[in-house]
Amino acid sequence: MMNDFFNEAVWEKAWKDHGDTIMNKMKRAGFSLAHSFDQKAKSFDEQSFREEGRKRTKRIMNWLEGQGVRFDHASVLDIGAASGVFTVPFAERGARVTALESSLPLVELLKGNIAPFPEDRVKIVPGLFEDVDVQASGWSQAFDLVFVSMCPVIRDWGSVEKILQCARQFCYISLPAGSAEHSLVNEIWPLITDKPFQKQAMEMGYLLHLLYLKGYSYESLITRETKTVELTREAALQEMMQVLHSHGLADDRSRQTIADYLERTYPSGKVTVHQGGRYGKVLIRLQDQNMYTREDL
Repeated sequence: MMNDFFNEAVWEKAWKDHGDTIMNKMKRAGFSLAHSFDQKAKSFDEQSFREEGRKRTKRIMNWLEGQGVRFDHASVLDIGAASGVFTVPFAERGARVTALESSLPLVELLKGNIAPFPEDRVKIVPGLFEDVDVQASGWSQAFDLVFVSMCPVIRDWGSVEKILQCARQFCYISLPAGSAEHSLVNEIWPLITDKPFQKQAMEMGYLLHLLYLKGYSYESLITRETKTVELTREAALQEMMQVLHSHGLADDRSRQTIADYLERTYPSGKVTVHQGGRYGKVLIRLQDQNMYTREDL
């Protein structure tokens, strides 16, 4: 077992065979990777640019700068750029950004959000990273920073290698570091399965261990983040059915069980849900692999 712990091939295979990846969950739930955010594009955009969303973005930007990342005149590839939650602040701090996004509604919102910048500051590339030919597109080691935040493009070590091919100095990747925390799931799961909801390991562990085994220099950070949202009973029902669908448990009986529970437990029609989880962030250093100190910055 100890030999396997230091065996790159074993860990690569374990990740590839891992059934509960973000991409697999989305596929089981019937989501298209290219269009998974289409219906909630507007609400996602609004949340991203509210005060709470801007503060979260600023914390991550400040963390990157604290590790030596410089945005002024830097070239950045933002994979899964959405409506510009990071593309906009990258450009505000002087970077030239290539924003890759597959959801057309998000692309349209992104166009509006980058309108104040000069035309050459942000280039939008509609499409999936899976479809990109790194060499043919001229993206090989073309970007000072490649940035991938909570994007389902990462499915195994091979997808990480493709992302790293695009980076010249830094590569930032964030992933869930554990099962999502969802108060309504905790309430309803036992009604459907007669068992409490069990937390599951996520891909962040594979990523960090393989970076270690393969000799990369990197900084990592695990945080726990939470938020409270208020849903209508119908929205809560749909959200729970999507969760059950991703686990192969969605059927008419489950729908009725959830609907009855929501009506009984939330007579006002408003469902308060506490969401969150542990999230991992890693900054891979491809040049200047020494540690930065405050005196260096």
